[in-house]
Amino acid sequence: MNGTRELRLPEELCAAAERKFDGRFHNVEALLEFILQDLLRDEASALDETEQRIIEKRLRELGYL
Repeated sequence: MNGTRELRLPEELCAAAERKFDGRFHNVEALLEFILQDLLRDEASALDETEQRIIEKRLRELGYL
């Protein structure tokens, strides 16, 4: 990655996340990075599925499927 950003989050939220995910992530930043990467991956998959449905529909309309 190139560079970082600073985010401001409620202290209580960070403390709760640290307690809940203690041992699984080094810190809250690592947890947030994991979550954001996962969400972006799911979004890309959803777009791929939508594109696939559009292509299949067009192929059906053309008589290929």
